[in-house]
Amino acid sequence: MKRAEVRERLRTMIRSRQPGDVLPSERNLSEELGVSRPTLRAAMSDLAKDGLLVREHGRGTFTGARDVVHELAPTATGGFTGPDGTGINRVVRFATEVAGARLGRRMRVSPGTELVHVTRVRVVEGHPMAVERLVLPAELVPDVAPADFETGSLYQLLRMRYEVIASKAMQTTEPTVTDPAESDLLGVPLHAPALLFERTTTDTADRVIEYSRSIYRGDRYRITTHLTFDHSY
Repeated sequence: MKRAEVRERLRTMIRSRQPGDVLPSERNLSEELGVSRPTLRAAMSDLAKDGLLVREHGRGTFTGARDVVHELAPTATGGFTGPDGTGINRVVRFATEVAGARLGRRMRVSPGTELVHVTRVRVVEGHPMAVERLVLPAELVPDVAPADFETGSLYQLLRMRYEVIASKAMQTTEPTVTDPAESDLLGVPLHAPALLFERTTTDTADRVIEYSRSIYRGDRYRITTHLTFDHSY
């Protein structure tokens, strides 16, 4: 069995356990997986570098923080949670600025229109997972404050407080690397692998109500897609 295969087997084992659970000894694991101890040790070192395993001399090897799973679905809630259903947001920038030509075109507003800019770090189980930059038309969210973006769903906030109902969104996903600011906020090396999500959301009146650009850690984030097959043709 190759080192990469051993890593995936270990990842599966980690996902089935709680953070902080102790793993079997190297001897028992090598026998269970049918792999040599040097190959097992190398794979475990890789996972330890990713934070998925914690090795303590004299005590053993323990599971670290788990991957965050994002399930792609036909509907979006604007929420973000970890494996245990928890997650918080830490707002690091909040400002109102004029759109300018480029962002005005994306938001379908004039260059002089005021937009609310929010940058927040999304945290799961105490670990920063993503840097999310949000842009909203200021006229749609009067008196909105930084604290409004620290908990709950953005779309629920828009619907319940401002009677703005999200209807459709176009989202793209592509690989990227972190820049200096993103690396600092996420606690990862410069140019670390990441996923870039860009989303433009419109309401029932076809107004653009949100543009977001989010950077998710590539080492801790996993996307799951559920497919339904059409056998009618």
